[in-house]
Amino acid sequence: LRAGDLELDMVAHEARRAGRPLALTARELDLLAHLMAHPRQAFTRQELLRTVWGYDVGDTATVTVHVQRLREKTEHDPRAPRHLVTVRGVGYRFDP
Repeated sequence: LRAGDLELDMVAHEARRAGRPLALTARELDLLAHLMAHPRQAFTRQELLRTVWGYDVGDTATVTVHVQRLREKTEHDPRAPRHLVTVRGVGYRFDP
């Protein structure tokens, strides 16, 4: 999967930005892969918790924390994300 200078290789289980490897945890990589595989589709935190974590019940703040960490590692400016976008009142989506 690729969007701009962000590249995700699920076979190798690695991510790169501008050709440089990113130090992502397995869960961060799974979350990024899910969002990148469904571009421009908004997901609630609960949907992401169920789909990525496999939890039907749990604290959705986990999703919020992981998205923030992903932004810090993948976005050029985490305070103004271009790819990992917050959809107010819904959750998150990936914009290529």
